[in-house]
Amino acid sequence: MHDPFPFPPPSLLTHLTTPLANALSLPTLSLHIHELLLATLVYHLICRYISPYVSSKLFPRIYPALSARTRLNWDVHVVSLSQSLLINTLALWVMWMDEERGRMGWEERVWGYTGADGMIQGFAAGYFLWDLIVCAGNVGVFGWGLLAHAVAALVVFSLGFRPFVNFYGPTFILYELSSPFLNFHWFFDKLHMTGSRPQWYNGMFLLSSFFCCRLLWGTYQSIRVSQDVWAALHYDPLTRSSKAVFEPEAGSADIMRFAGDYPMPAWLAIVYLSSNVVLNTLNFYWFGKMIETIKKRFVESKEQKGARKREGKEEGVMVEGLMDSSTLITEIAEDEEDVQFGGEDIMYDGDVEDKLTMESSILDGKSTIHVEKTEVRRRKG
Repeated sequence: MHDPFPFPPPSLLTHLTTPLANALSLPTLSLHIHELLLATLVYHLICRYISPYVSSKLFPRIYPALSARTRLNWDVHVVSLSQSLLINTLALWVMWMDEERGRMGWEERVWGYTGADGMIQGFAAGYFLWDLIVCAGNVGVFGWGLLAHAVAALVVFSLGFRPFVNFYGPTFILYELSSPFLNFHWFFDKLHMTGSRPQWYNGMFLLSSFFCCRLLWGTYQSIRVSQDVWAALHYDPLTRSSKAVFEPEAGSADIMRFAGDYPMPAWLAIVYLSSNVVLNTLNFYWFGKMIETIKKRFVESKEQKGARKREGKEEGVMVEGLMDSSTLITEIAEDEEDVQFGGEDIMYDGDVEDKLTMESSILDGKSTIHVEKTEVRRRKG
């Protein structure tokens, strides 16, 4: 199947990319460089401009009050949500429409190339390039695990331009089927819906989709690609069959046009399979962390909260910066208890009138508060 993207790469861009592509032994990179760069640019624009603008309009009391660190995390989640919806749709469509995929043997799956699979490689590599740039520049925010994931994913999908296991590009990108639920789970927390029924349902979809598409499907496809790479690593042209990929069926003669003499250097197998192991290991690790997180949201609960109340201890948090007034009032009043704000006792028993009195006492008509190392305490017992 040819590349369905409606625009070919600009000749100037192809001309500039070809020397780099040849030096890196990535001959199909110049055919999809426009898709890679377009994806990187679009995701940058979403993170830098579109997400802040749209989020401020949709959530005017929440998004502007977030810290700079949390706003960056929010914008990255918006990009992740956008990318996962786009790439999953494209990958499923290619796997459904590309009839050549069903006729491929292991040799074609390893060394073959189709334009449609190359397009998936281009858009996926563009996202992971953007992801690598963001993670490398903000390691303190996202951590070394996500940086390792970005590096491994970019390496794996870039090798598709060799072309190498180009067939598996759409296959492994389906890991992203769980990403929309992961992003929604994070957004529920920031929208003060932690522990809500919608978050519970979303959490069940998240665990189910992550387990199915990353652990089951991902592990199965990792075994398949390992078998194909092992066969290619031990490929002997003197004992090969006279058919298979070397005499392709009518209409698929261009699948092997970049394969050359079908070499399989050991370093290529090691790099690819090692990156694959890293990604799968992170998937199992993250699945365990997600179970812990969802337990904390929903299983922790009434008994523990009741125990904390009986202990009669105070809980406090230090806040600093410009805060949206309605957000602060909601945080103070959500437990319907006595509150001490900046040394002043504020009584609140859950009534709307009392909440308005509390707002007036604290805010004095202001829509925002500048807080400098002020401790907000909920007094229990």
